[in-house]
Amino acid sequence: MKKFISTVKNIFSIEDLRIRILNTIGFLVVFRLGSFIVLPGVDPSKLGDAPEGIFGLIDTFLGGAFSNASIFGLGIMPYISASIVLQLLTVGVPYFQKLQKEGESGRKRINQITRVLTIAITVAQGIGYITATILPTGAVMVSTSLFMFSSLVLLSAGTMFCMWLGEKITEKGIGNGISMLIMIGIISRFPGAIIAEVLSKGTSGMLLLLLEAAVLFFVVLGTVALTEATRRIPVQYAKQVVGGKVYGGQRQYIPIKVNASGVMPIIFAQSLMFLPALIAQIWSEDNDIANYIGSTFSDFTSWQYNLVFAIMIILFTFFYTAITVNPEQIAEDLKRNGGFVPGIKPGAPTSDFIDNIISRITLPGSILLSVVAILPAFAILAGVGGEFAQFYGGTSLLIMVGVIMDTLRQIESYLLMRHYEGMMKSGNMKNNPSNYAAAI
Repeated sequence: MKKFISTVKNIFSIEDLRIRILNTIGFLVVFRLGSFIVLPGVDPSKLGDAPEGIFGLIDTFLGGAFSNASIFGLGIMPYISASIVLQLLTVGVPYFQKLQKEGESGRKRINQITRVLTIAITVAQGIGYITATILPTGAVMVSTSLFMFSSLVLLSAGTMFCMWLGEKITEKGIGNGISMLIMIGIISRFPGAIIAEVLSKGTSGMLLLLLEAAVLFFVVLGTVALTEATRRIPVQYAKQVVGGKVYGGQRQYIPIKVNASGVMPIIFAQSLMFLPALIAQIWSEDNDIANYIGSTFSDFTSWQYNLVFAIMIILFTFFYTAITVNPEQIAEDLKRNGGFVPGIKPGAPTSDFIDNIISRITLPGSILLSVVAILPAFAILAGVGGEFAQFYGGTSLLIMVGVIMDTLRQIESYLLMRHYEGMMKSGNMKNNPSNYAAAI
């Protein structure tokens, strides 16, 4: 406890870090306040309960703004969708590949395209959001056409404002702004989930509550281990004599993450898992097979649902890792900077070597990721409440762990630069992204 208090004092004694933390808190407060401002023309008392399925997942990411019919009802999600589309385009479209290689000017152009695409996606998603979740509730008190026009304008403005908040957090705050907005939305549901779980168990279930808390603690530990686990590839740099001084010769490491794809495979798989039930509803009349498929895939605790879900996560993990980690680019950067993997020839052999390592560690990583994804279903089957169970794994837990670890790394780097003792006993957190930059 004494070390913790000392670390907190050190953090706030660094003026730049203190200002960044306060800025981050201020931006997050503005984001949370905006999630309670209801769209004009909506009667909040007539809105239904929190949605389920994919809408429930979005509502969790947005901290209830989706179900509140807020001006931040779509939040940062259209921007994330646009970013994913642009990321995929940079893999398969030569024009975007060229932009990516043009440095700062190329990144600015990609950012401009992302913003325009964000507005287009916001309008498209806004129409679906209004027609599917707000109009059917009967909460709209003005004409439908007027409400549709004004709401689309406000939802687009709200999304762009959330995007601006995320950029300001990254620039003037601490951590990745976009990820921070998603995390704060998820965490905002955590106190309510705990209260609901305590009320459902009552005083007679205190022992069971302690057991659930202990299991959650170990699940979080396992998720941290999965997020931080890396395979370090040694890299040696050739010695060079420049101006009478010897440069290079040191050994570095390229840390390849076991879970290089992060949470994206779960998001992709979860989006597709709602299609069987939706398609089955079309053929449900007098069709026993369609009714069976619809009922099976509407229940995310069924073994059929979880088996298909896990397989899709494994496949998407391989796919997303293949498009985000480029062994050829890593090998080319190493060769350009005079680095090589000991015992491996530069160029194509190094690329093949790195590719083989990625393939070997992606399989266990994808299996563990699928286990984390289906843990909430097992928690519900074990008697944990639905709201509290979603924090036992899945997208919510992975996002929270990833964002918190990245933020702690940034704080750690500030402490070490000012010669303060870090938050970890070793004085340095593992998996620092600067290791990769130094290696290539």
